[in-house]
Parts: sequence; C-alpha cells; structure tokens
Amino acid sequence: MIHREIMAGGRIRRRLNLNNIYAFTCRKSTFQEDHSQIGGPGFSRVVYCNEPNSPAAERRSYAGNYVRSTKYSPASFVPKSLFEQFRRVANFYFLVTGILSLTPLSPYGAVSALLPLGLVIAASMVKEGIEDWGRKRQDIEVNNRKVKVHGGDDGMFREEEWRELRVGDIVRVEKEEFFPADLLLLSSSYEDSVCYVETMNLDGETNLKVKQGLEATSSRLHEDFDFKEFKAVVRCEDPNADLYTFVGTLHLEEQRLPLSVQQLLLRDSKLRNTEYVYGAVVFTGHDTKVIQNSTVPPSKRSRIERKMDKIIYMMFGVVFLMSFIGSIIFGIVTREDRGGKTERWYLKPDEAEIFFDPERAPMAAIYHFLTAVMLYSYFIPISLYVSIEIVKVLQSIFINSDILMYYEETDKPAHARTSNLNEELGMVDTVLSDKTGTLTCNSMEFIKCSIAGTGYGRGVTEVERSMAMRSGGSALADDLNVAADRSGPKIEGFNFQDERVMRGNWVKQREASVLQKFFRLLAVCHTAIPETDEATGTVSYEAESPDEAAFVVAARELGFEFFSRTQNGISIRELDLETGKKVERVYRLLNVLEFNSARKRMSVIVRDEDGKLLLLSKGADNVMFERLARNGRTFEEKTREHVDEYADAGLRTLILAYREVDEDEYVKFSKNFNEAKSSVTEDRESLIDEITDQMERDLILLGATAVEDKLQNGVPDCIDKLAQAGIKIWVLTGDKMETAINIGFACSLLRQEMKQIIINLETPQIKALEKAGEKDVIEQASRESVVKQMEEGKALITRGPSDTDSHEAFALIIDGKSLTYALEDDFKQKFLDLATGCASVICCRSSPKQKALFRYLERLLLVHGHWCYSRISSMICYFFYKNITFGVTLFLYEAYTSFSAQPAYNDWFLSLFNVFFSSLPVIALGVFDQDVSARFCYKFPLLYQEGVQNLLFSWKRIIGWMFNGLISALAIFFICKQSQEHQLYNPNGKTAGRDILGGTMYTCVVWVVNLQMVLAISYFTWVQHIVIWGSVALWYIFLMIYGAITPTFSTDAYKVFLEALAPAPSYWLTTLLVMIFALVPYFVFKSVQMRYFPGYHQMIQWIRHEGQSNDPEFVEMVRQRSIKTTTVGSTARRAASVRRSGRFHDQLNKNTIAISREEK
Repeated sequence: MIHREIMAGGRIRRRLNLNNIYAFTCRKSTFQEDHSQIGGPGFSRVVYCNEPNSPAAERRSYAGNYVRSTKYSPASFVPKSLFEQFRRVANFYFLVTGILSLTPLSPYGAVSALLPLGLVIAASMVKEGIEDWGRKRQDIEVNNRKVKVHGGDDGMFREEEWRELRVGDIVRVEKEEFFPADLLLLSSSYEDSVCYVETMNLDGETNLKVKQGLEATSSRLHEDFDFKEFKAVVRCEDPNADLYTFVGTLHLEEQRLPLSVQQLLLRDSKLRNTEYVYGAVVFTGHDTKVIQNSTVPPSKRSRIERKMDKIIYMMFGVVFLMSFIGSIIFGIVTREDRGGKTERWYLKPDEAEIFFDPERAPMAAIYHFLTAVMLYSYFIPISLYVSIEIVKVLQSIFINSDILMYYEETDKPAHARTSNLNEELGMVDTVLSDKTGTLTCNSMEFIKCSIAGTGYGRGVTEVERSMAMRSGGSALADDLNVAADRSGPKIEGFNFQDERVMRGNWVKQREASVLQKFFRLLAVCHTAIPETDEATGTVSYEAESPDEAAFVVAARELGFEFFSRTQNGISIRELDLETGKKVERVYRLLNVLEFNSARKRMSVIVRDEDGKLLLLSKGADNVMFERLARNGRTFEEKTREHVDEYADAGLRTLILAYREVDEDEYVKFSKNFNEAKSSVTEDRESLIDEITDQMERDLILLGATAVEDKLQNGVPDCIDKLAQAGIKIWVLTGDKMETAINIGFACSLLRQEMKQIIINLETPQIKALEKAGEKDVIEQASRESVVKQMEEGKALITRGPSDTDSHEAFALIIDGKSLTYALEDDFKQKFLDLATGCASVICCRSSPKQKALFRYLERLLLVHGHWCYSRISSMICYFFYKNITFGVTLFLYEAYTSFSAQPAYNDWFLSLFNVFFSSLPVIALGVFDQDVSARFCYKFPLLYQEGVQNLLFSWKRIIGWMFNGLISALAIFFICKQSQEHQLYNPNGKTAGRDILGGTMYTCVVWVVNLQMVLAISYFTWVQHIVIWGSVALWYIFLMIYGAITPTFSTDAYKVFLEALAPAPSYWLTTLLVMIFALVPYFVFKSVQMRYFPGYHQMIQWIRHEGQSNDPEFVEMVRQRSIKTTTVGSTARRAASVRRSGRFHDQLNKNTIAISREEK
C-alpha cells in the first residue's frame, strides 16, 4: 500500500513522492520570458500570504469573494426593468399615446389608455423579478458555502463562508470540495504537494489534472500549526480570463521562486483523489479566472421576436399612413364647411376653437393626425409581448414537468434555465455538442483486445447492438443478445468476456508468454493509485482518467492485480506461468514518461525481480507502429486489422509494446534525462521530448486494447432522428483527433463511405518550424497551411459526388489549433462554407462549457421544440389577425364619419378588448395546441424542418393572416352598418346610433375572433373550451354589469344591451350572418390548401384523420415526399450498407455473366 505518515490529530499524510515518477506534468517551475514583466503593466498584483489584514494588503483594496450573477439589484430593479420594457418599440409607442391621452386631443379617456399599459408592464416586471430571484438564490447558496480558513496568530483553521475570504487568506480544502477562489497551491496530503483536480465546471473535461506546489513550501508546510509563522509575498499577473496561463513569483524568506499555472488551483474546480490541500488566496470573487470568463447575462431575443419587431414597425407604418391620409381628407372636408355650406352641422364647427374650425383647417388636420395615431393604436397588440412571456414561462414549466425527460438515475428532471428562447428549440439548424459527458458517460469499459495477432473479447458495443436490431437481422440480434449476457455482478470498467483467457485459461494459449507480458504491462504501465478496503480486502483505484482505471481493473480481472504502490515500486499479484500459482511480484519503478497530446503515448521504465530493465509502452497506433523494431512486427498485420475492426465498432484503441533496456543505455538515458529535467532554459520540454523519443524505439509489439467510451443511452438513435430532421451535428471535444474520430464512428456521425477532410497542423514543415522556435514564422506557416487545407477541402466538395456514388458525403475533422486560425476574420467565411458543405463536423482539442444528457435532445427538439415554435408562430399570427380585425373596424367607422376621429366603441370596450375578451384563448393556443402529436413528431422527424426553414412564420403566412383579418373586418363593418340603417330600437322610433352600432360590431368582433381561434386550433383541451367560450360569455356579462352602472361612468353603454340590443332579433341575426360571412373565406382556403397543396404537418394530420398512420406504404410515401437523403446516423449507415450490398451483387452478376460467356 501507499506509505503514510501519521500526523498530529490522527491525520494521514501520504508519503508517495510522485515527483520522482512523473516526467512532464509535475515539474519544477522555471523562470520564463514572461516573468521579467512582473511589476510592470498587467503584472502588478501583490498578495501578502497569511497577512490579509496587514496595512499593505488593505491598501490594495482588492475585490471581495462575494459573487453576483443577478441582472438587477434592489436599487436598480425598477429603473432598469422599466428601461428594458420601454426598449420595446411597441411599449414605448403605447407610453407616448398614454401621455397624449391626458390631453384634449385624446379620442378616449386617459385611464382606459394607461391602465392596460400599466398592467402589461407590471406583469412583465414581475416575470423579470421572479427569474432574477432564482439567480439570487443560486448566488446565496454559492456565497454561503463553507471553507476552513487560517485564523492567524493561533495557527487554527476555522470554517468561514466563501464570501468572507480575502486575498492572502490561507485555506484548507478537503477532498471532493470545490475551490472557493483562485488559490496558490502550497502543500497537499502527498509529500511532494501533488494534487488531482477535476476541471469539469471550467472546460467540460472530467479527466483529472495534476497540480504540484513548490518544493520550498511543501517541505515546510505539513500541518495546520505550520502556518502560524508562515509569511510570503506573491507578485503576479493582474486578473484575466486565461485559464491556461499564470505568471508570478513567490518571495519566501530570501528566495525568489517562479510560479506557473501548475501551482494555480482555479475557483469552481474540484479536489479529487487527494485528502486535502493548503492554498493561499490569490484572486477572489469577480477577479477569479472563471468569473472573468463569464459574461453578464444578455437580453436574448429569438429570431421570431426579432421578426415580430419588423411586423410591429410595418404596422406603425400602416398606422401613420392611415392617420396621414385621414388627416388630409379631414382637413379638406373641414375647409369645405365654410360659408353656410356646413354639411356637418352636428359637429358645431362655428363653436370649434381649432378641431373643426373651417378657418383653421390645416391645424385641424395636424391635430387630427395626432388623434388618429392614438385611435389606431389598437392595430398594435398591446398585450402581445406580455402574453408571449406568459406562454413561454408556461411552456418551460411543461418541459420541466415532462416525465419522459426525467433522468431517474440521478433524480434530475429537465430544467429550463431561461424561457426567452423556447421557439428557438424548434429552429435549430446545427447542434454543437461536447463529447465527454454529453455523447458519452465518460465511463470506459475494457471490452476487447488483440494479443499476438489473436482477437479476444466477445463483448458487444451499444452501437453494434443497435445497428443489428435496427437492421432486422434477428439471427444476428440473437447472437448479440447471447454475447451480451453476463453472469455475476457488474464490474465497473470491465465488460470483457472470453473463456479462452478468463479464469487463468490464458496459460493454455499457444502464445501464453505474450499474453503474460500483455497483461503485466496493463498492471504496471500507469499512474493509478490503489485503495484497499480494510473490511473486504477489495482493491479500488484512483486514476487520472477512466481509461487508466479500466486498464488496471482489466488486468486485475484477468489475473494480474495491482495492489500496492510505494515510493519507487509497484506490487502486483500475478499468475506464474511455470508454477500455475499466484505470486506477488514487485517492479521497481524508475521513470514514468506520461501521456500527453503531443506524445500520444505513455511509458514506464521498471526493473523486475530478476534485475531486467523493461520499457513498457502504450499509445496511439499512428505513433506506436512506427516505433516497432524490425523483429518486433511479428503480429503487426493482424493487429492492424483488429484495430481497424475495433475503430469501426466505435472503440478507443491503444497499442501495447515493450523492450528490454541495456544497463549502459539506461545509465546514459537517466543521466541525460535528469539533466533535462533540471534545466531552467526555455527549451527544457523539447530536450525531454528528444531524450524520451530516443528511448521509446525498437519496441516489440504485444497487441492492442479496445475500450468503449460508453455512449449515453439512446445517443445513436437520437443522432439518427436529428439527422433525419435535417439537423447538422458538430461535435467539439478536448480529445485527440484519433479518439474523436472513433467516437464519431461510435455514434454514427461518421461511417466508412464518408470522405474525411482532416485539417491539422501535424505536417512535417510545421513540426520542423516548432523545433526551430520562431513564433512569428510558425504562426504564419500555420495560418497558410490551414487556409490551404480549407481550400483543398472546399474544392473536393465542389467537385460533387463521384459517378459511382451519388450519396457521397463529407465529414470535416479539425483540431483546436487549426480552428483558431480558421475562425480569424479573414478566413471564417471560408471555414463556414466548408463546414456547411459537410454532413458532420468534429472539432478536436476544444474546450466546450456545456453538459447535457444528449439523448433528451431528441424529445426536447423534435417534440417540445417543434411545438413551441408552432405555437408561438401561430400565436403571433393570430394576434395580428385579431388586432387588424378590430383596428380596421375602427378605421372604417372613422372613414364613415368623415374622419372625425370618433371611435366606434366605448372607451372601456377599447381598453379591454386585448386584455379580457381575446387574450386568454391566444395564451391557451400558445401553451396547449399540438399541430402534430409527439408520436408523429418521432415518426416524421423532417417535420422539424418547418422550424429550421421558418415556414410557419414566413412573410407569406403573416400577410395571409393579416389579409384574413381585413376580410373579417370588412364583413363585420358593412354587414352591421347595412343591417342597422333602417332598424328601430324603441317605441319612440329611435334608430341605431354609435352606441347600438358599436355594441353590435363589438359583439361580432368578439364572436368572430374567438371562432377563428376554434378553426385554427388543431388539438382541443378542456382549458381551451373554457377560455374561448368563457371569453364570449365574459363579454355579455361585462356588457350587462357595465351597462347597469350610472351613465356618468358607463356613458353611452348604459343599459344598451338589456334595453336595446338583446330584445332586437336583428341584433342576433346580424351576429350570426357576420360569423358566417367572416369565417367562410378562411374555411374554404384551408380546405383547398389541405386538399391540393398541404404543408408537411397538414399531410401528417391527414394521415391521422384518415386512420392510415399504421399503413407502412402510405406512411413511407408521405415521408418520402419531404425527406431528403440522410447522410448521418444509423439510417444513413444502413442505407449505405444496402447500397454496398447492391453494388456487390451487381458486380457478382456481371462477373458471373462474363464467366458464362467465356465458357461458351
């Protein structure tokens, strides 16, 4: 086991000096060029460690550790949220008209204008406040977390809240805790102050990073009381957002020591596999690097909302044009009222001061323009924005409540963090996904291996099983299910089954000695740390990555159990090939040449119990095969075949090889290696690379491993559905290119027939320049290389599919360095053109920041996304329909009254139309309507393209709904006007006035817009029935209650319903006729459209209506009418397999015919 030292208080300090093991990651910091800038601009920060209260520290006035992510503060909420509301041009317009309503120019009362605006603004502000309070609660939880802080003189550590931390504080962070600020690592539970850090919250990676404090601090700071007299000063860079660099110096007593990012522990990363660390707070709160990387939450607006703004602007133009034309006509008619020819005597122009004064007609026209602008404001739906916000919040609640998006394993439901962009879920063109933790579980399983040219392992990957089941191959599927069956408990990281090597049977194999070396290499070549459960004796492992853990677990299960690591030795229990018994062997660990992205391999140098020096190595195939000795390639051909097979199955592969090292050679290597490690020059790493490169050659091939980077449940199926929906998928991963390509095959983003366009900077020219070290030359050459590769890729796509395969597809694979150059302003359009021409894009060595359960994207996008888009689009179109219907009746009445700026309706009728009599049905439409059920959304994925192409909110559809509103308004006004011209409404012979005509028109408007809703809805619920018929009933109830109030308040609506409208049969007959004539045009249009040129969702509705949803031929016919060729996913892979099979049989038939002819 690991050697431990019992410290005061019973704590254990691990005495494993990992600095002797690692070659690269844990290294001494050296002075670099950047260190010369300390003290200058950008490098002025001074930290007094363990002296946060000193006068010098207090003069610095650095930021506290309190963080705030809220959009508002208590003081700024009202002014800032009001500003946000009145940024919307419609709300600003209603504010202006509300102010004008306080003047004599207003055609209606001020209260009836300002009250609806106030309600709308208040509702929006309440929604903003609720959302910001959620952010506030999250801030409170983070700021109130506890951490142990050094008390100062007494040497004790006490728990304090994160928000109380100050620059210079010494903190003690325990295993599995998050770092509360950016810390300078001083020491850890390991003797040489190494610690393991998980940075998933920063860069999305779950692989552990190794950090190491300086020897000068770790050698003296072991216990809490050691900090009582500790004093030091850190001078370093100012706060910045770069997560991967840190430049500073530590002044400790008389020493000046260089600091690098290797000593920096970043806020929000987690301590793993290390019992505790001590650190000095360097950056706090908003100065920390993770907060520096965050941005203020922007006011996000969807594409539909931005287009809606354009419609609002268009409506403003219509309103101003109508007001302008009406004002001109009004001015002309007013001027004609001079000289005793007054036709509009009832307006009393002789008593008018300005408005109807024939002598001042131009000013009357100007005043009329302002009045008309207020009157026609009802063309603009005042409740549109707030209704959309309410609908989006309710949609988010339904998404969160969807039981099919509940992840039972972690007890997590869906959680919509914002409701601003719901409809965008139905308009996604490209999905950018991380790999680790998104497509995969980052849970590696050892599943196959190739040893001495023989393939072992009968395990089946998820991709293979899914493809077999989907292909309808029942026999193959049965075989796979049998192979998948396993007896005994599940072992994490191990999914290997093969009776030839399990339970010690490997000793019976012909190449048993090679198998022994292979399994021994797995047990020895790693940096994992064993932990033995004292109660059960079970050995578990803490490793830097899941890959490492899977390898040591596999070795253990195959009979080579790694159980102890000491300062310079690795102990394993293995089966002795000669005696057939378990023996314990100790391998003296001399060096570890660890894996990194440049080397693509890892090696250890050990001495066995017989005194032999062994170099054990594992790495990527493209670097390992070229390092094999001539006599070490015995199994190369077969191993390459197996590696290709494993890659096709989506497995991650490594090549295992070894060699014996001569004593003299090792002495020379050790001397050069130690000199290179101790170097303080800038070319230190290149020296180490060169020395290790010479050692890791002339290897003897043992075989290859294959681990499954286990996909999350349903990922291949989800990708297939998204691909059928026409959504492009880009994968961003921090992995190396080979791994990224493997996972691309695993999740069906890539397939064998695809042409891969690979852009990277691994060319010999770039490598040579990197060795020369001229930064400007390297940068220029890299840029030119990337541009050239992009142009070549674009040319390949432009040539189009080959004659032999019209289904040819392209995949773009680009590494992070190349991506940096490709996204420069001068070249990003070229990159975009290239990327959009490819079926899939994989970006390697990236740092994505989002994590998700990928399979839920299928339901989130194809079902909820489509519904949200369809509902919001229909909702907005309907809003403009009903407001145009209402507004045009106002315009026609005013035109009928010679543009006298008289409204057709009572003041409160005007105010409450958008608030009470037509708002709830449209909200219900936005929340509950389903143009197509969830089952059909899955069955016809390309339905999703309606959102991507924005077909349901196109200008054609918007104008169509507006035209429908115009038709409805014309029917309402002219039928009502004509029907009322010769009607008497009481025994005294009273004819219809504004009160009766207005009441009749308003009733017709309420009925027509609500019945139009009935025709537009595809999916009725009891809620919609209640709000639609309830809105109509509410109008009649309001009319009776409002009409019963004193005439000073109800004005011309006083008892108009009970005494005039209700008793008159013509009122009811007119309402019926208007409903028929206003709605028949829409009904006829929809019937013709459904029959002769249906949209895709209407075709699916027709299938459901005709009951043909289970007729496979009819369904396939409908699907093929709209689905384009799918180039990504398992469907495309099966189609390609069928095409290959067809071409094979065609070729076979040709050959058969040719042979027959020759025989004749």
